[in-house]
Amino acid sequence: MKIKQVEHTSMWTCAEVVAMLDRYIIGQGDAKKSVAIALRNRWRRMQLPLEMREEVVPNNIILIGPTGVGKTEIARRLSQLADLPFLRVEATKFTEKGYVGRDVDSMVRDLVENAISLVRRKKETRFTEEIDNAVEEKLIDTLFPPLSGMDAEPERRARWERSREKIRKQLNESVLDDKEVSVTTEQSKVPIANIFTSAGEEFDASFGDSLKNMFPKQSTEKKMSVAKARRHLREQEAEKRLDMDQIVAEAIELVENGGIIFLDEIDKIAGGRGGGSGPDVSREGVQRDLLPIVEGAGVSTKYGPVKTDHILFLAAGAFHMSKPSDLIPELQGRFPIRVELQSLTEEDFVKILRDTEGSLIRQYVALLGVDNCEITFTDDAIDEIARLAAELNKRMENIGARRLQTIMAQLLDDLMYDVPDVTQPQFTVDRDFVNKRLADIIRDEDLSRYIL
Repeated sequence: MKIKQVEHTSMWTCAEVVAMLDRYIIGQGDAKKSVAIALRNRWRRMQLPLEMREEVVPNNIILIGPTGVGKTEIARRLSQLADLPFLRVEATKFTEKGYVGRDVDSMVRDLVENAISLVRRKKETRFTEEIDNAVEEKLIDTLFPPLSGMDAEPERRARWERSREKIRKQLNESVLDDKEVSVTTEQSKVPIANIFTSAGEEFDASFGDSLKNMFPKQSTEKKMSVAKARRHLREQEAEKRLDMDQIVAEAIELVENGGIIFLDEIDKIAGGRGGGSGPDVSREGVQRDLLPIVEGAGVSTKYGPVKTDHILFLAAGAFHMSKPSDLIPELQGRFPIRVELQSLTEEDFVKILRDTEGSLIRQYVALLGVDNCEITFTDDAIDEIARLAAELNKRMENIGARRLQTIMAQLLDDLMYDVPDVTQPQFTVDRDFVNKRLADIIRDEDLSRYIL
């Protein structure tokens, strides 16, 4: 069989995805590899002929591992790389159909809204300069009204133009952001649509449009700050230039062919030890409601039906009290790829603190730098913090990398409180400082359980 050759585009390769994830997440190579393949397959599928494209379904993934090892972080960083509609939702938020609460269909509707925002932002970038210029002129007109008549005296017009340029400069420098101005707003009165919305029901977009025609927009004057008026006017100017029907159509197509839904805490709706049903919600019922969406179904939204056949589902769970086989068999079959994430070691904690972008150490250096305090962490301090984190995770509940947050907060709380009133603008955190601050707490078993 001859494989169709495709040119490399701006879509990330698998190796590039893994390399980007490595900048933020230590270890978990198998999980990174699996999600990188899944993401690349989003693009690969779209290069196939239409007939073959319809046959290729996503290989949904379950990430299994203890809390704090990077399951959610992998999904979060993946969403930043993908430039595709992405939604993270906790499985525990859903209730079985017939119960009060959110039904599983709502996640598809939320994904569509995310897609519309994504497509709209992309299209707005084409008109950014044009929109900004129009908004600036409207704000200037509001702050300094135009001259009446074109036959004004040349001297008066020159003064008027100089004043407008001064206001333009102040606007660009944000000097006038707090000044209050009056802005014309348009609001559509559609009471029937409000009734549908409050009842949680969806209605066809064309029906909503006909209602809007029956109830035309009403213009009102509102007082607001220049900063808020700028945002409001940008929306108005963007609406004039964007075709929302086209945006919605593109967004739905993008959801159906490239959408990604991350189902967190899926183990909480599994059976097994600690599973079962609460008094109001059937966990197995939620699984059965999820099944048709993961298999592929049409979900009704206010923009029309959306097919879920080719949406990629990533799921994650610690599975402490249950296991993937406790999910109903039909749902298990729709998640063919299962990846186990490993518990973090002392060496991993060192790398998390030292090597990752946006690490806790970099965050604290930046935060204290705002108050002109230069803080330095020695290598032996980082090693000691990592050792304590690993030790506490063994002695108490293993919460993974989140243990580093509790240790760092306790370690630096006095310094964070005293800055910028400290006399020393420079501060060094070494092993002795770490032990002095934390030794008593760690030795006291009961106290460490509450604080660390």
